[in-house]
Amino acid sequence: MHQPAMTIGGSAVRGASHFEVRNPSTGEVIGLAPNGGQAELDAAVAAAHRAFQGWSRQSDEELAQACRAVAEKIQAHAEELALLTTLEQGKPLNGLGSRWELGAAAAWASHTASLQLPVQVLQDDAAGRVELHRKPLGVVGSITPWNFPALIAVWHVLPALRSGNTVVIKPSPYTPLATLRWVELLGEVLPPGVVNSVSCDDRSSNLGAAMSAHPLIRKIVFTGSCATGQRVMQSAAATMKRLTLELGGNDAGIVLPDADPKAIAEGLFWGAFINNGQTCAAMKRLYVHERIHDDVCEHLVAYARRVPMGDGLDERSQLGPVQNRMQFDKVARLVADARKKGSVLLGGEPGAGLFFPATIIAGLNNGDALVDEEQFGPALPVIRYSDVEDAIAAANDSPNGLGGSVWSSDPVQARRVAMRMECGSVWINKHGMIQPNAPFGGTKASGLGVEFTEDGLREYTDAQVLFA
Repeated sequence: MHQPAMTIGGSAVRGASHFEVRNPSTGEVIGLAPNGGQAELDAAVAAAHRAFQGWSRQSDEELAQACRAVAEKIQAHAEELALLTTLEQGKPLNGLGSRWELGAAAAWASHTASLQLPVQVLQDDAAGRVELHRKPLGVVGSITPWNFPALIAVWHVLPALRSGNTVVIKPSPYTPLATLRWVELLGEVLPPGVVNSVSCDDRSSNLGAAMSAHPLIRKIVFTGSCATGQRVMQSAAATMKRLTLELGGNDAGIVLPDADPKAIAEGLFWGAFINNGQTCAAMKRLYVHERIHDDVCEHLVAYARRVPMGDGLDERSQLGPVQNRMQFDKVARLVADARKKGSVLLGGEPGAGLFFPATIIAGLNNGDALVDEEQFGPALPVIRYSDVEDAIAAANDSPNGLGGSVWSSDPVQARRVAMRMECGSVWINKHGMIQPNAPFGGTKASGLGVEFTEDGLREYTDAQVLFA
């Protein structure tokens, strides 16, 4: 039984009560997490505010070295954190599962350590010198989701540290264990109060909303649903917080008529079903030209049949369960509706517990719920089209705009179509492969601001212009 504590000002805080954390593969209780409240949040913010005074005065190299130490700590405890992630999130240890996630977390932390925001000289002549400086904000509040709890914590926390801020992080109540343990480990390489953690069940208390409104938190970075992101934005308005919001996506893929159905099948599958489809930038709807529609479906289904699903602790598993009952029920509802309107090529029926088999349904169109709503699970609608212009219009006919992809044997035509897609990231012959050296963020309702690279680092700073 795992029972990590909250970390506040360098001390372990267990709170007055706890809540259960269950393994979605088995339903068993695998941990007890502290059920913190307003008092614990206030203490964590106060500790971060005190620590900011010294942390923000560290030299650029000292901040970089601290981030390198964090990366090394993640690497040293990668197997421990991967096991916790599998137990609470459900994803397999192997393949694109928890071990991959922790490896990516260490790599992302290391890359973030290498980023810099040097002083920019805007003018230096007889009339005077003008410099642009980037200064840390203060306390950053991080609210993380349940789909990639370890990796997204790194995405939030490392740029905050690298730019001289301190942090209070609140993980999802579905997946708090790995994050709470990670912050405990950070206490071995960072001064007390620089990174603090709080957790709650989101029922007896709502620390996310309290963080968004807290007067001493200068910035909120949030990854999650569009609806929750809107509420974060509203509650942050009174204190004029800076915001980075990475919200939902309903990513479209467009397969052009010259694509090779067999060659793209594997990429299509993992573009849609990575982390069992529980990925913001996964492909959620696939538009295929009528000339190759049936062949694409045939090869995609054939590949999908070979991917084993099971308990994440089984080294053979490559797909796990849906993480929680609420999400499972949403996927089941959308698939049940789609079965009435389209042709089920694979899956379609809920499995035992929270296992939902990889499902592929053809014969759907824009206006059908599985196409229009973000399913965030293992179900992919395939939409037949005859004119590329119609496919582009249908792909863009969404309030979301996180990612998109084009699949083709003609790189020139693929680029031409890709540049017309209304989304923050677009890939050719792959989907969702974000990386630390490229900015990532959404357009339209899919978010505000960007993450990664120097562009993302700037979002943790205020600009100050010095006239000398």
